[in-house]
Amino acid sequence: MTHRIPGNLLTTAMAVMPHTDVARALEMALSLDVPFWPQLPNYSYYEDMYVQAAEHFPGIVLDLDKRTLRFSIDKFAAELEEALGRFEDPAFFDVSETYSAVYHRFLALDLGDRPAIRGQLEGPISFGFNILDQDDRPILFDDTIRPFMLDFMAKRLNVQLAQLRQRNARAFMFVDEPGLQFLFSALSGYGDLKARGDLDQFFAQVDRPRGIHLCGNPDWDFLLNLDLDVLSLDVYTNAEIFASYATAIKKFIERDGLIVWGIVPTGFEAFDREEIPTLVQRLEGVWKILWSKGIDREQLVARSMISPATCCLVNPDKVRTVEKAFAAVNRMAEVLKTKYL
Repeated sequence: MTHRIPGNLLTTAMAVMPHTDVARALEMALSLDVPFWPQLPNYSYYEDMYVQAAEHFPGIVLDLDKRTLRFSIDKFAAELEEALGRFEDPAFFDVSETYSAVYHRFLALDLGDRPAIRGQLEGPISFGFNILDQDDRPILFDDTIRPFMLDFMAKRLNVQLAQLRQRNARAFMFVDEPGLQFLFSALSGYGDLKARGDLDQFFAQVDRPRGIHLCGNPDWDFLLNLDLDVLSLDVYTNAEIFASYATAIKKFIERDGLIVWGIVPTGFEAFDREEIPTLVQRLEGVWKILWSKGIDREQLVARSMISPATCCLVNPDKVRTVEKAFAAVNRMAEVLKTKYL
């Protein structure tokens, strides 16, 4: 694989962080093996992951005071021609300093000696589910808007990846897709077959390496069979369910897919219940099931990273538990490296 992402139990994390101190958030991101640029919605509504993805998207109605993000079909029609005229302009798809307090600081760092670095963007399925038009209908259901949205988001991913690659040749991207867990519910107008076709079309336009992160519980067969290089998940919550998909996981690993095991909880109650040995035991429980189903032990470890289970913005201690979780990820990885590498 070109630009192959290293595994071997390196550490990383999801980008959404509770910090309002930009420098401290960046310091925490850099404390992991594979750093990323933090997204800080408590610092500014511009930093909300949906708002960041919406920058320059025609038809968007952003209200910073009310902290709302909406869509107008009339505004879309008025702005579409200009947007299409700038589709080959990388600056149009850049993350501006207004929409991220840290992105350009991250790009200014010397990151070439890191084993890899990572960026992220809200994925098209989740974006389309969450952005509502003037009739309170998700724009994902609009057959006119959806194809443009897929093309637009693919462009944004590629521009960001190109910028990150200038700092580190092993850069890669997460597409944040919490909405994928709702594909198989009773939502009308958009099901798994349509989603599969749209995601195949989307990822066909996205440069490698490319991956999905989500904290929910989707159809794992569906997800593992997409043409992805990385899957990042909350295995702390979904351990037993995920382990039952050994056949799909085996195929994913054998085609050199990388799994980012989100194992350290970031919610203060769950975090306080755990210790490093209990978390190691929890992750090893999943691995042992997969090994018993024929997945090669060394290959699985080689194609694994370790991360927090989820992001968390609502702890009563604000950033303290999240920072402790980042430190625990590093300690846990060292325990696992000593045992398995």
